[in-house]
Amino acid sequence: MKFGVSTFVTDEGIHPTEFARALEERGFESLFVPEHSHIPVNEQTWPDGSRLPRVYSRSLDPFVTLSAAAAVTERLRLGTGIVLAVQRDPITLAKEVASLDHLSGGRMVLGIGSGWNRTEMRNHGTDPATRLALLRERVLAMKEIWTKDEAEFHGRYVDFGPILSWPKPKQRPHPPILLGGGGPTTFARIVEYGDGWLAPPGLSLDKLTHGVRALQRLARDRGREDVSVTAYLSPGAEAADVARLAELGVARVLFGIDTAPRDETLRTLDELTKLISS
Repeated sequence: MKFGVSTFVTDEGIHPTEFARALEERGFESLFVPEHSHIPVNEQTWPDGSRLPRVYSRSLDPFVTLSAAAAVTERLRLGTGIVLAVQRDPITLAKEVASLDHLSGGRMVLGIGSGWNRTEMRNHGTDPATRLALLRERVLAMKEIWTKDEAEFHGRYVDFGPILSWPKPKQRPHPPILLGGGGPTTFARIVEYGDGWLAPPGLSLDKLTHGVRALQRLARDRGREDVSVTAYLSPGAEAADVARLAELGVARVLFGIDTAPRDETLRTLDELTKLISS
């Protein structure tokens, strides 16, 4: 099982280049960063009414952040967790993914999803009611761009004639696509056009176990044996929690850490290093 770290990289925390070097030096496999292009002033709370942390409105662009990380590392995998594809042009997003994968020597992992903040979506011209259908078409369209010299796509929400777009990703046919989410259609969408599940942060081990087994059953029923699971643990997790995920067949554990200044962040990484080496 592989171990990575997920965090909001902001203008107030450790610089991404120092953070990435510290992760690679300590033996972590990956860095995953989430995305919010903005937070609407009138929607600064979770759906349950609790206030969003400050980092949600201060996060750096994921591709710029991961490019900085790529420039100072050699092995660290570079993941989005998640990129909000329904808020991005698919032709541009396909080029961003391919460019990062090309420049990093094939280290990109594309965690992707539709998000939850409906006003944020609307500000990008996206109808929340059709976001899952839009996500599907955008992923399928990007696959065409990544795998064909002359790509075209004709769907209800994405429609373009033959185009030329390079570079192609270093990883063939494309970087791994991990779908985020925990809704009733998530697993069917993963099996149709994804490579794995990026389980939601904060999911209990019991719920995660149920989800992993349900995904594995569906994948087998549909002839997919290559679907992976990436799961989150808190920095306070114990070795027994890690062992349980390994027994489930989880491929990667991401430790979700708070955004913090340099010294505090490095201390957290040192503590996590003890856990993953135990």
